[in-house]
Amino acid sequence: MATSEFRFTTKPEPLKKGVRLNRAKYEVVRMAVLENLRTHGALTFTQLGNLVEEQLHDNSDNSVMWYFTIVKLDMEACGEIHRVPNSKPQLIALHENA
Repeated sequence: MATSEFRFTTKPEPLKKGVRLNRAKYEVVRMAVLENLRTHGALTFTQLGNLVEEQLHDNSDNSVMWYFTIVKLDMEACGEIHRVPNSKPQLIALHENA
């Protein structure tokens, strides 16, 4: 497969390595994350993960939560989403420009 079929992810912690994901799967999960945050506003990791899993469970294999976790971290590192400071439990929200 060509390199363009994959996305090399990053993580918010600079010393941690990302992974190589199929670009099409990455985009499906990314779009589900964005759609749910636009619809519902800030959500906890569990709430957002459950919504993404519910939305994608028929379109993917059984590892939706794994893909969600990797894509969420990459989106944080790229500045599309962020963890809301001082929120308990911690919330995930869109950046204003996303």
